[in-house]
Amino acid sequence: MTKRIIIMLVAVAIVFGGIFGYKAYQGRMMGKMMASRGAPVQTVSTVTATYQQWQPKLSAVGNITAMRGTDLSSEVAGIVSAIHFKQGADIEKGKLLVELDADSDIARLQSLKASAELAKTTLQRDKAQFQIKAISRQVLDTDEASLKQAQANVAEQQAIVDKKMIRAPFSGRLGIRAVDVGQYLSAGTVMVTLQALDPIYLDFYLPQQALSSIQVGQTVTATTDAWPGMTFTGKIEVIEPRVDASTRNVKVRARVDNADHKLLPGMYAQVEVTSGQPLRQITLPQTAITYNPYGSLVFLVENKGTGPQGKPLLIAKETFVTTGSTRGDQVAILQGIKEGDTVVSAGQIKLRNGSHVMINNAIQPTNNPNPKPSDE
Repeated sequence: MTKRIIIMLVAVAIVFGGIFGYKAYQGRMMGKMMASRGAPVQTVSTVTATYQQWQPKLSAVGNITAMRGTDLSSEVAGIVSAIHFKQGADIEKGKLLVELDADSDIARLQSLKASAELAKTTLQRDKAQFQIKAISRQVLDTDEASLKQAQANVAEQQAIVDKKMIRAPFSGRLGIRAVDVGQYLSAGTVMVTLQALDPIYLDFYLPQQALSSIQVGQTVTATTDAWPGMTFTGKIEVIEPRVDASTRNVKVRARVDNADHKLLPGMYAQVEVTSGQPLRQITLPQTAITYNPYGSLVFLVENKGTGPQGKPLLIAKETFVTTGSTRGDQVAILQGIKEGDTVVSAGQIKLRNGSHVMINNAIQPTNNPNPKPSDE
């Protein structure tokens, strides 16, 4: 019985030994085959690192406001008796725009003027009487006070009449009429908007660290989607003398020429402020940079001689870089590469340090310093 058990155990050991031996042999042969084939070659696009002149710029989104703009209304209540303007017209300062019914006020004004004339005549007559000692000085003083009071009443009533004649406080363009003849207006009711459009203000905010790069008189350029392809130029006129404590931004106001009235109050615009001297920097497409928590890196392509079939042996080398400012599709490289290096611009996601690569630049990622939407 013991002999049979020993024979069975030996047989089992021989069977399992054969199986494990075969698997080990199979794995060893598979490894040799894979080693003989070598690492797979990855296809990538590349770009040559070159120096470019970069003009430092500060970017912001601004709001367009009128240099002078207001909603015209009356200080007093009344019924609209006449309208003397055309909607959307350009008008000069002082032009009569709207009249309110002032018949009763004008009648009272005439009455007060008559009283003032009477007081003046009485004063002149009493002066003559005073010269011959016919009246006392007290009577003459009373006459002078009466004349002054009458003249003040006339001036007060004249101001009331004038307030019912609404005139343009400055030159500009009128908007849409909001009143009609015969309509009763309460004090403060808006009748029409008036906006001075040339020149016009452009207000925007910049971070506090930009204060050292801006100054009054500095040139700004603005673009707006309302007028694609057009650029508007102005100069900084005011820098707010305080920084917003909640955002740490400073408000800046630029004055922009707007002779053709294309810019209107309330529009927004993309603003760029040119600052400092042009910088000579190495630039790459932003797609060439791989951003990681431990740093930014790129893959350089190095020629290691001639490979199989006489083709160049190209190897990808992982290199850490220090990035600077961006401009459109481009990013400035401060450290890590030098001019003339061949950098992988697309396909680096499948690479590791030492990967064999093949270059195909038939399709390149965008590398435009001033990209625009495809529909512009």
